[in-house]
Amino acid sequence: VARNFFLTKEKTYERKIKEILLALKIERSLGKEEILELYLNKIYLGKRAYGVGAAAEVYYGTTLDKLSIAQVAMIAGLPKAPSRFNPIADPARATIRRNYVLDRMLQLEFIDSATHEAEKSASITAQVYAPVVTVEAPHIAEMVRAQMVEAFGEAAYTDGYDVITTMDRDGQSTANSALRQALEDYDRRHGYRGPVAQLQDINSMSINEMDVTLAGYPSVAALTPGIVVQAEEKRARVYLGDGLTVELELEAVSWARPYIDENRRGDKPARVGDVVAPGDVVYVRRTVDDKWQLSQVPKVSGALIALNPKDGAILSLVGSYDFYHSKFNRAVQSRRQPGSGFKPVLYTAGLESGFTPATTINDAPIVFEDDSMQGGSWRPENYSSKFFGPTRLREALYKSRNLVSVRLLDAIGVPVARAMAQRFGFPLEEVPNNLTIALGSGTTVPLRMSAAYAVFSNGGFRVKPYLIDEVRTIGGRLVLKANPAVVCHSCRSVAEVNTQPAANTELIEPMSRYLRGEDFDADFEGPQQVRLAERIISPQVHYQITSILRDVVKRGTGRKAMKLGRTDLAGKTGTTNEQRDAWFNGFNPELVVTAWVGFDELTPLGRRETGGRAALPMWISYMDKELKGKPQPGLVQPDGMVTIKINAATGLALGPGQQGGIFETFRKELVPVAATDESANIVNTPQAQSSNEADIRENLF
Repeated sequence: VARNFFLTKEKTYERKIKEILLALKIERSLGKEEILELYLNKIYLGKRAYGVGAAAEVYYGTTLDKLSIAQVAMIAGLPKAPSRFNPIADPARATIRRNYVLDRMLQLEFIDSATHEAEKSASITAQVYAPVVTVEAPHIAEMVRAQMVEAFGEAAYTDGYDVITTMDRDGQSTANSALRQALEDYDRRHGYRGPVAQLQDINSMSINEMDVTLAGYPSVAALTPGIVVQAEEKRARVYLGDGLTVELELEAVSWARPYIDENRRGDKPARVGDVVAPGDVVYVRRTVDDKWQLSQVPKVSGALIALNPKDGAILSLVGSYDFYHSKFNRAVQSRRQPGSGFKPVLYTAGLESGFTPATTINDAPIVFEDDSMQGGSWRPENYSSKFFGPTRLREALYKSRNLVSVRLLDAIGVPVARAMAQRFGFPLEEVPNNLTIALGSGTTVPLRMSAAYAVFSNGGFRVKPYLIDEVRTIGGRLVLKANPAVVCHSCRSVAEVNTQPAANTELIEPMSRYLRGEDFDADFEGPQQVRLAERIISPQVHYQITSILRDVVKRGTGRKAMKLGRTDLAGKTGTTNEQRDAWFNGFNPELVVTAWVGFDELTPLGRRETGGRAALPMWISYMDKELKGKPQPGLVQPDGMVTIKINAATGLALGPGQQGGIFETFRKELVPVAATDESANIVNTPQAQSSNEADIRENLF
């Protein structure tokens, strides 16, 4: 009792001396039955049960007072060796131990002979009564476990805390489905890699031998392993174990063109036997119309995160195709290049520096001499390898023009862009100190991308993701309550812009008082003071960048999302060199979601596997269900802005009597003037009007 309640199991003299002194004090303070009660309510009894009360619930699904004598004796036999005398792991040995306990009860006259004989003949009724799992969220569960151990130490495993998370149950199920479908779709686009294994002499194997063989191949997500026992022209028979055999028709394998490499596949199969052969160990899945289809476990990985942009609450999080196939949580552990997904941060810095959505920058070849680069120079290119000449910043961002982004960064300066990235929550060590950051050359985790895009979603405020909302003891006493910084547009002057990095708030409210042994007040209901999220960009700049990101969906690289039929969606695709990473970071005012696809080995995804093709469908699938039937908020134009007609080619205001043009919105102090000469199209920034105008023009054009 002294060790279990107050000490650790480390084998040191100091610990042993403390244990002796504590035991003596316990002996003087408590009676034998009280000490035994403490012991029985603390010890490990197998199957994650600590204490006899927990064991009654785990093995019999009820409370101690409702157990039969045989069931009580079974639990009483566990302390000697919970793993050896466990009724789940070894029922025969557990029965012997139970009967020994019943014999001792008879000898000590706790029960009579009739009861003794009746209870010894009772059958074993123990089974694992695990909590009913209503949603699959193992990555979230592991994150909670790690945070609880960090906060409460080993007591997190034994003290019976109830942890309430921010997760949305329905949204999490949607996230699981969306990610798996996207990875399976990618995998099928690139062909069939063949069977998991090939068994010899399949015709001589018995049913039992095949069952034993299949036991070595676990199910993965909704995929079931099977052994092909017959393959013909139009169908194949696959044994799934336990006497179940299913058929695969030609349609079920028609997708399985042989994989050659990430860019090439073989011919489409003409017969089922072209794809599978007797003895193949394969994976199959049941379709929605109750048929069976050949499948395979995707090699490609992915992640999906959904946040509440108002306070950073994590609503959904998936870090792999199947947690039990790969426990690596790519949502928070995989550091990847964000690619063009970083451009909105750069363009925000440009807008704040005096550029406008109508500023034109030349989309033309450019070379930077840099000894750190291979060959001593850097020649950035657009994804299409084409050049489009003078391009307005709005168009450059929604069409993801790389060369315009590089020239914009060169104009405002790398330090300005890095400072903006830091305000969005990116540590400086994740943002290279060179021009390549214009193309997202840094590395970060998907969760950080979600938090950054929450700034665009919530009106310009920085929030920090959190997962644990509250923790209570087994008796219901609140011991921890999250106190996230929340967005409040009316709580401060909308003109105030704090350019310093956002406060590094913790994921959960500090627990120093509790960990020091100090009790909260009896009526404690969590933090009483609301913490306000920090505004990091002005309402005017936020309006401009968000309207451009809405154009990404309406007419840019994210236009596939228009299938959702909504007007409130915005975001940005991201694709890195050789298509090693594919992203879509998107949002509306109520929800921000990041979808990422890539290989753990950083190998290329293949030609045309951009963010819009590989990751955007995952995002669309999630948003389709989560936003269905919900309002579509408009983008409210803040004070201090003017909307005028401009020349779409030059970005300058249309003069009196000039026809055509398009509408654009500007900050009042940066409204462009009408041009009387088309050659007057210079960069519309404060710098361009300075004595360095010639240098600026040379850099940008």
